[in-house]
Amino acid sequence: MEIKLDVLITETKTNIKFSNNQGAITISNADSKEITVEQPTVYFLLKANMIIYIGKTTKNASHDDVDFNKIIMLTPPWEIEIEYLEQLFIDEAMKNEINLVNTAKEEIKIPANQKKIVANYKDEVLLVLENFGYNIQPKLEVKETKAKPAKAQHRWSKEVSRIEFFVSSRESKATAIWHKRNEMLLKAGAKMMPTPPLNKDGSLGFAAKMGEKLRSDYVDKIKDFVTTEDLVLKSVNEVGLFLYFGGTNSWLELIDADGKTIDEWTRVD
Repeated sequence: MEIKLDVLITETKTNIKFSNNQGAITISNADSKEITVEQPTVYFLLKANMIIYIGKTTKNASHDDVDFNKIIMLTPPWEIEIEYLEQLFIDEAMKNEINLVNTAKEEIKIPANQKKIVANYKDEVLLVLENFGYNIQPKLEVKETKAKPAKAQHRWSKEVSRIEFFVSSRESKATAIWHKRNEMLLKAGAKMMPTPPLNKDGSLGFAAKMGEKLRSDYVDKIKDFVTTEDLVLKSVNEVGLFLYFGGTNSWLELIDADGKTIDEWTRVD
């Protein structure tokens, strides 16, 4: 399956548009318990990045009785009925033993001529969400696999802001400093991996596309794949995407002069 997307990421929101007017997804922090939409929408409420509620609305909704801090809103194309799509997402979550709150709803019977269309669209959405870290599909070989640890949390400090970290990975070499809470300073002279890795079918993967987008933002400060000025990026992950198109845990690639990673310096256990 190949899905073309137009993605805009900010510090508080991720906007994802499908090609050919096939809908849009918005992932954002929840500033209130009120949900207001302009088009029919299926939405997911999350707590600690776990989906805890799946619902739908055509105008607005309120969830004072649900403890959530993030929301994913899906606006499907006009031919997809939101009540059918909501039902299939709930079925998927229940099948995978996700504990949803307030799901005592009458099950909707989906007409046979609609089920395949809606199911195909649901699968596309789940694939996109999975690539952004939100997964309600079953994991393979669950019995053989150890439980994944929660995603590591890292904390900036004044102490770490004075440390130079060095990168030597995938044809790239650079020096970076986490000099402000939301800024990574990449020093001039950073050598970048020239060519992005490709998928098996020869196409660019999502990380490679993000890396190329970052590079295009600073094209006037790059010559022969070497930066000519200090650059400011937003995060450790952006440094990895910019230098070597990601593909590895960048928290383990930034290492100080004594061999201590930025992960070791900043991880919150």
